[in-house]
Amino acid sequence: MLDFLNNIIGRNPGKFKAKVEVYSWQTCPYCIRAKLLLWWKGVEYTDYQIDGDNNAREAMAQRANGRRTVPQIFINNQHIGGCDDLYQLDSEGKLEPLLIPPLS
Repeated sequence: MLDFLNNIIGRNPGKFKAKVEVYSWQTCPYCIRAKLLLWWKGVEYTDYQIDGDNNAREAMAQRANGRRTVPQIFINNQHIGGCDDLYQLDSEGKLEPLLIPPLS
């Protein structure tokens, strides 16, 4: 609906083709913040909202090396960590290379 704003605000939807998955709770401020960064960069992601679902949380923890806090973020099946980890990767310039698939 507001796609015309993408160029104005510097968003590039479709630029990144990585498979991004976020395990989150709907009202978690860290989850919201992590998804906002992904949205701002134009990254499409799958959001697994696991609010109160202990089985889903256990499955997430198995993928996330035992980490049970949300969010837990995966890029191309690689565990990135949580919100702070995502923002740290971005501030170090290491996030975007993970989001762009290597040339074949």
